[in-house]
Amino acid sequence: MFDALSDRLESAWKKLRGQDKISQSNIQDALREVRRALLEADVNLQVVKDFITEVETKAQGAEVISGVRPDQQFIKIVYDELLEVMGEENVPLAEASTAPTIVLMAGLQGTGKTTATAKLALHLRKINRSCMMVATDVYRPAAIDQLKTLGKQIEVPVFDLGSDANPVEIARQGIERAKAEGVDTVIIDTAGRLQIDQEMMAELASIKETVQPHEVLLVVDAMTGQEAANLTRTFHDQIGITGAILTKMDGDSRGGAALSVRRISGQPIKFVGVGEKVEALQPFYPDRMASRILGMGDVLTLVEKAQEEIDLADAEKMQEKILSAKFDFTDFLKQLRLLKNMGSLGGIMKLIPGMNKLTDDQLKQGETQLKRCEAMINSMTKQERRDPDLLASSPSRRKRVAAGSGYREPDVSKLVSDFQRMRTMMQQMGQGSFPGMPGGGGMFGGGGGANPFGGGKRPAPGWRGYNDGASAGKKKPKKDKKKKGFGSL
Repeated sequence: MFDALSDRLESAWKKLRGQDKISQSNIQDALREVRRALLEADVNLQVVKDFITEVETKAQGAEVISGVRPDQQFIKIVYDELLEVMGEENVPLAEASTAPTIVLMAGLQGTGKTTATAKLALHLRKINRSCMMVATDVYRPAAIDQLKTLGKQIEVPVFDLGSDANPVEIARQGIERAKAEGVDTVIIDTAGRLQIDQEMMAELASIKETVQPHEVLLVVDAMTGQEAANLTRTFHDQIGITGAILTKMDGDSRGGAALSVRRISGQPIKFVGVGEKVEALQPFYPDRMASRILGMGDVLTLVEKAQEEIDLADAEKMQEKILSAKFDFTDFLKQLRLLKNMGSLGGIMKLIPGMNKLTDDQLKQGETQLKRCEAMINSMTKQERRDPDLLASSPSRRKRVAAGSGYREPDVSKLVSDFQRMRTMMQQMGQGSFPGMPGGGGMFGGGGGANPFGGGKRPAPGWRGYNDGASAGKKKPKKDKKKKGFGSL
């Protein structure tokens, strides 16, 4: 998400680099780029106009801070304005003083409303809030069955009265059932239409009046762009929403809906859907999203993803293994699978500051190298995984692993040698020593030197991974022939 917007904003900062201060004359080119960036990202036109006016006013009135370049200061102003547009902080889901908390889901058909209902239920389950989902969409074929299937998958009960019942009555009886069973939160999945019509709005208003929900969440498809603003305005005017869930954020490289929804409705974005899996729902943090838009990464989200997958006891054992150089291929395979569970490699890398400049080709090459490693490790015996030295000293073992994984013996040899170097470096770094790292792309490389994913291209800004040593690109004198191939960090 936001790839196109981030790239365009990068050119705005370039307009101010080399300037000694922000002025009326030199800021115009940068503002023009920001305006283009927002329009190309499908941000609502009025939101763009207001945004640019605010940024221009704040930039011209900003005091020049000693030691801070004008482009850096301008980025800070844009960041602050992004926060203003998207909301200053995360707004959690309401929690009623007397159970149950009632959440009414609204939106057009095809926005992912039913799936978002299940995602929200699972999210609440993870924070120890019991849930019940109520199926009131009696119009779309198999809508009730879809919610039931999702309910079984996440182990959350679904209340329904079949497709012949009145949606308002289903909602009313669902709330009564939840009260009787002592459920914390009820999420009501309502019917949608391909476009807004008065019949749908009347039904939603009737359900809302009957159940008196604590939250009315509008589910918006992030890929609808400027139309998201119009949709939000209509629902808010006629029904009154308390927040929004943006779905399909992973499939939209523009991200304009995230900048339009709150400014148009005045209500916060509470969650974003970032994938098809039922676990792929994240609370919306404006400050983190602003960082990602500006290409600064999102370390907090990365840490939270890791915390969901990593067991602290396992982490301590792994630390001991690294410090004692007992980290083996079994441990490495476990780390690869943990990485997979956290999401795609591209998605994870873009959360790391400075890594957003990796190209799609580089990321694909990285994914390919990870799969190669996994295939070769899977072809090893348990003994070989525990003791990589067995492979290092036995060509016949390497040939067998190569044949079993579908690769060549030199590929296995490279994996083993790279792994042993990595294990030594991890041990030294864990003990406070920071040795130089060998060039050639390492375990993920293809001759890329400084680039961890190979390809021979320059590394992304901020990357401090493999390097070619201080003398990269120069002929080494003969006296260095016997030296190991380590450079200096």
